[in-house]
Amino acid sequence: MTNSQHTGLFISLEGGEGSGKSTQIKRLQTWLSQKLPSREIITTREPGGTPSAEAIRRLLVTGSVDSLTAKTEALLMLASRVEHVERLITPALQKGAIILCDRFADSSFVYQTITGGYDEAQLRHLHQLSIGDITPHKTYLMDLSPEEGLARAGDRASQEEARFEAKGISYHNQVREGYLRIAGQEAERFDIIDATQTPDEIFAYLQGAVAALLDEHGITQ
Repeated sequence: MTNSQHTGLFISLEGGEGSGKSTQIKRLQTWLSQKLPSREIITTREPGGTPSAEAIRRLLVTGSVDSLTAKTEALLMLASRVEHVERLITPALQKGAIILCDRFADSSFVYQTITGGYDEAQLRHLHQLSIGDITPHKTYLMDLSPEEGLARAGDRASQEEARFEAKGISYHNQVREGYLRIAGQEAERFDIIDATQTPDEIFAYLQGAVAALLDEHGITQ
């Protein structure tokens, strides 16, 4: 099913560790729920989003840095995404829900191919076979230096899910470069946000951007 075959709206937030995606998604959900009280607003994340996908998440984000090969990581991420798409995202979009997703497929092409070494063409082919053309209508990329992002991530109360944070500054520089490369290739879908701004400044920008996106898609209630 392609995006044109449903009445919902699919928005993703992407970015490196500590870029503030989760904070902004929570604020957007509150705002959208007030703005569109008759519309279902769903927040979700990747890897994860359903019980089975969350179980796969635990394998991906915990343990030692080298506990998984790039291929295993890529295929586990895809398996999690299939569960997420088939059990949550597609049914929600068919019902007209607005989905706010903390990471989606772009993360796989950054973390597992550009930086992880798995073949990008092969992964894109597997994605097409597995989930078809499901793509966010809009992706907001929270751009931040790895140094600042990792410092923020290190301040989190729980470091249980720190496998990716532990991969080192060189790795995270590649992550940032990978995101910017993809955003350049798909400039119409991506909106790059300077994540060094305050949370309030970022949220104010997102409010305006998402309001314009709602107008573009004719969503008024």
